[in-house]
Amino acid sequence: MSNLERYFSTDWAAMTAQDWAGLIVTIIVFLGIVITFSLALRPSKRKEMEEQKYKILDDED
Repeated sequence: MSNLERYFSTDWAAMTAQDWAGLIVTIIVFLGIVITFSLALRPSKRKEMEEQKYKILDDED
């Protein structure tokens, strides 16, 4: 086993309940971020995003 393989190896049997909870929360948050970005930045929403491009700089609202 090389040093790189040894560095990334995981002892799944030694993980505690807190480790599993942290892993599951991390995966759920990651998937939520990926889904949110894919829905917000899809090409069909380009016109809507372009309309709000300078909204934060507009003081008249």
